[in-house]
Amino acid sequence: MPEYLLPDVGEGLTEAEIVSWKVKVGDVIDINDVVVEIETAKSLVELPSPYAGTVTGLLVPEGETVPVGTPIIAIASADEAAAAAPAPASGPGSGPGDMVIDLSNPAASGSGEGESLVGRMKAERGPMRRPRKGSASPSTESAAATQMQVQGAFAPGGAQSEPVIEADEPAVPATPAPPLPAEPAPAPVDERVLAKPPVRKLAKEMGIDLASCTASGPYGTVTRDDVVAQQRLVEEGAPAQERLVEEGALAPVSKPAARPTGDRETREPIKGVRKMMGAAMVESAFTIPHVTEWVTVDVSRTTELVERLKDHRELRDVKVSPLLVIARAVLLAMRRTPEINSLWDEAAGEVVIKHYVNLGIAAATPRGLVVPNVKDAQDLTLRELGEALGALTATAREGRTQPAEMSGGTFTITNVGVFGVDAGTPIINPGESAILCVGAISKRPWVDEATGEIVVRDVTTLALSFDHRHIDGEKGSRFLADVASILRDPASALLF
Repeated sequence: MPEYLLPDVGEGLTEAEIVSWKVKVGDVIDINDVVVEIETAKSLVELPSPYAGTVTGLLVPEGETVPVGTPIIAIASADEAAAAAPAPASGPGSGPGDMVIDLSNPAASGSGEGESLVGRMKAERGPMRRPRKGSASPSTESAAATQMQVQGAFAPGGAQSEPVIEADEPAVPATPAPPLPAEPAPAPVDERVLAKPPVRKLAKEMGIDLASCTASGPYGTVTRDDVVAQQRLVEEGAPAQERLVEEGALAPVSKPAARPTGDRETREPIKGVRKMMGAAMVESAFTIPHVTEWVTVDVSRTTELVERLKDHRELRDVKVSPLLVIARAVLLAMRRTPEINSLWDEAAGEVVIKHYVNLGIAAATPRGLVVPNVKDAQDLTLRELGEALGALTATAREGRTQPAEMSGGTFTITNVGVFGVDAGTPIINPGESAILCVGAISKRPWVDEATGEIVVRDVTTLALSFDHRHIDGEKGSRFLADVASILRDPASALLF
């Protein structure tokens, strides 16, 4: 019976957490059916099965973190499942084709008619033998080969079979066999409401029972909006809630349990994405000499451009935001200061200037901060860049960013403005040399340089942190000034 070993789905990952099982004991699955969702140090990943057969055991409970190579699920092939099934009991009247020989009757156990009957049975059935070594049926051999091939692609080892000892045994007269003890039925599996792990986490934090939510997602899945709507109904009070229940629009709601009066602390384990993020930030802060520069800029023309682009026929189905224009400004400014898009290679004693830009966007998710990146962003049109940024952020919010999407970044943008924060001193992402922090765009009094009058303008603050080992103040300042210049007057982008 093969056991599926937890594979390394990333770049040298050593452990993962079992988030949720997608199958239960007794389910029949095919190769590549998704069986479990795990959380690595970088993201949530769904694992397909390398075997086909019947699930006989879930070896690791949900919420437990185990090392790579640990058996997590047992799957029996069709032949193994049939062999493990209890055999029907023999006895008088057990079936129309049953034959019972009374050995206490001399006629049946000695000479004459009984001996003749036993002889005929032996002749028809032939001697009973166990299958010889290596004589598996073609279907069994094919399944074993497929399982070994798939297991080799996911984890060390492969499908193995127990050696069969060759033996010849004489035929045994048929006798009434005692009934085999019935195998205990598998424990009932909790049928949970369909919802993604981030939605379950949100419901848990809000104290909302998922069963009380009205599922509006595909295949009856409870979405984030369903949980938020349920929370609002709870907050509105009993009258509105009872009315909806009576109308059949809402299931009965269980209110959040009150916090125990003595509970003054909550402890959360440091694992998964949060653990990786913490280790990366410590490594960066203590190995890279950071320098941070700020510039406050009037971006009124940029916000006006964003509004015009939203109505442009080429961009109507793309999410257009100031972040899109800022990303374009970063890519253009790198043409003048390519050192920003580089890496200090300590082992080789070299500075590696990269002629491609894998543009990372820091995204806050329920499981921690992740930085997926847009590959070869320098080659994309404005529309393509907008589509890539939209897909990237949507996937990150759902917690579905894959390890490959977070590797190989060359420069990062972090937007703290979405939280109403003016600026910050960002820490450089490991493997890169600079990061740009974008603050909130807000209405502020501003002195018009042409007239000297105080006017109300859209203003933001940009902060650039860079590796001072090979990016000096002149290069960092020039890059930051170029980005600010494009945002101050987007038409100046024609000069780059």
